[in-house]
Amino acid sequence: FQHAVQGTMVNVPKTRKTFCASAKCKKHTVHKVSQYKAGKASLYAQGKRRYDRKQSGFGGQKKPIFHKKAKTTKKITLRMECTKCKARKQQCIGRCKHFELGGDKKRKGQMISF
Repeated sequence: FQHAVQGTMVNVPKTRKTFCASAKCKKHTVHKVSQYKAGKASLYAQGKRRYDRKQSGFGGQKKPIFHKKAKTTKKITLRMECTKCKARKQQCIGRCKHFELGGDKKRKGQMISF
């Protein structure tokens, strides 16, 4: 699938057969799918060092703090790992309100059981 329609539930299977571009494979293989999550911010990144240096001392807040938040959703990025060569790749599927990994598939014309 290409892009998620905003406002709908997106359900992605835990495995997907897709192209592996690494030198070992170069063909379609099964990939393990997980949701991308940003890592912990480093204290020693150049921007953080610069920000901390600027903030130190007297004079209050030096850089603007963003308050006018307009978005209600975040873009979902899938992280796929090849089961053969362990190469990883990422794919952004866009914005959606609800994201589910490996949930039950929707069946047409099935009776609802309780």
